[in-house]
Amino acid sequence: MNIREWALITFTILGQMASGAMLVLMVVRAYLAMKAKTEEVDKMLDGPLFIVIPIMGLALLASLLHLNNLSNVVNAVPNLGSSWLSREVVLAVTFVVLAVIYTFLQWRKIGGNTLRTVIGWITALVGVIQIYAMGMVYMIRTQPAWNTLATPINFFVTALLLGGLAVAVAMMIMHSEAEKQLPLFRQVLQGIALGAVILLGIEFLILPIYMAYLATQGPVALESLMLMVGPYFGTLVLRLIVIFIGVGILVTYLSRNLPGREKAMATLTYSAFVLVFVGEVMGRILFYVTHIRVGL
Repeated sequence: MNIREWALITFTILGQMASGAMLVLMVVRAYLAMKAKTEEVDKMLDGPLFIVIPIMGLALLASLLHLNNLSNVVNAVPNLGSSWLSREVVLAVTFVVLAVIYTFLQWRKIGGNTLRTVIGWITALVGVIQIYAMGMVYMIRTQPAWNTLATPINFFVTALLLGGLAVAVAMMIMHSEAEKQLPLFRQVLQGIALGAVILLGIEFLILPIYMAYLATQGPVALESLMLMVGPYFGTLVLRLIVIFIGVGILVTYLSRNLPGREKAMATLTYSAFVLVFVGEVMGRILFYVTHIRVGL
């Protein structure tokens, strides 16, 4: 793999994680708003909100390695009506600008809570559209292994899985021991863990369907399938094992609901994030190395 492909892996993984984290934060905020006062919700979530901007910033830096020139970002604007790549670039920049605005307003408590919440949801919506645009970029007829519904579905799964776990890690890091013992804090982590189980199930369901579909789509798609079950089969299996363990250790501990074990819970949360992140990177590598182009 060359630098441009690694740049794409970094951009898509981190861009999806940032968008997923923003959406998860807004969903968690809406849930907590029904359980606690605004001041308490802000205390729990304002810190974790600060992870979105640096993650998306790193994603944009990686995209520059792929685009080669900053002027290509500007040149993308005129092609919005016809190019998903142009839409992806513009949406990514729009998302990070909105994230900066929302984070600043929330941090400084500028404007009313309702106004800030609306801006937050608009930012999350732009992030969702950005993930969709990322998927559509790869829906190319000449790339049979990419041109399937599995591509956008897997991108959304990656966004929510990594975004949710990133929020869990941020909440662990940015809260005091007293706050970690709050029932609401544990409820949020249990909700994220449950969401991770559902997303893991989707990944395990989509993979065999996707592989069976490739087997019916002609020699080029079949060649991609042979790469998956041949030289890259070990990587594929290892990826699934790593993600399963990552989600499994978090769910197993949180399901016990044992009080006074916050240090162990933090360690397992960090471990779960690292394992799932590694697994998703492995999956994205497979995404790029197993595609075969039709024709020259």
